[in-house]
Amino acid sequence: MAKPRVALFVTCLVDLYRPSVGFAAIRLLEEAGCEVVVPDAQTCCGQPAFNGGDRASAREIARQVIDTFLPYDHVVAPSGSCGGMIAQHYPSLFAESDPLYRGKAEALAAKTHELVSFLTDVMGVERVKARYEGNVTYHDSCAGLRELGVKRQPRRLLDTVEGLQVTEMAEPEICCGFGGTFCVKYPEISTRMVADKTQDIEQTGADTLLAGDMGCLLNMAGRLRREGSAVHVRHVAEVLADMAGEVPPIGEVR
Repeated sequence: MAKPRVALFVTCLVDLYRPSVGFAAIRLLEEAGCEVVVPDAQTCCGQPAFNGGDRASAREIARQVIDTFLPYDHVVAPSGSCGGMIAQHYPSLFAESDPLYRGKAEALAAKTHELVSFLTDVMGVERVKARYEGNVTYHDSCAGLRELGVKRQPRRLLDTVEGLQVTEMAEPEICCGFGGTFCVKYPEISTRMVADKTQDIEQTGADTLLAGDMGCLLNMAGRLRREGSAVHVRHVAEVLADMAGEVPPIGEVR
């Protein structure tokens, strides 16, 4: 049986700030039995333009993404935010203006997945070969949770990591305050939200914070560092791929 050809949508933040997440995603996908391709022509998913109301630019970017990724069996992103943009919002961009690309957008949306949910729900991965000594807490990012239904999947795989203990926050589903352009438009509200979030994180007693979206992770890591917190911050893919020992936590230098 031929391996599914999976195109990895790397995401801008992973590419610019945390390439190790992309390599972790490739390792996990290959271990799950996939042939992984990283298309050279990929760009931003267009979410900043979309959220800012610039539908024309968002459509232009979306066409590029659609043409680049449509030929593959699946599209996987280590981000619920970018995955949600493609899977939930691309079809609406062309609903009235371009019937041809609406059809293409719907086809791409149907085979676009967040990384961990793809591993568990599509590839049937039940456990990983990884070890992480620590007590972790997990933040449910808004887009991954509410647009793609990512909740139990990362916890299911984390439970199979040797040496790892998960301690839940009181409110793991509450937004961290990043929200893309939200933190720029409403900085005072965003700061209060992330301060409430870091308090919840600290109260767990966990030594590591995990999540599946780099925007959330960078936001929370920045606040934790400014507060002098000792909590380490990592993308969940790095732990599941057993790569935590290869790169420093987000916002820290070795």
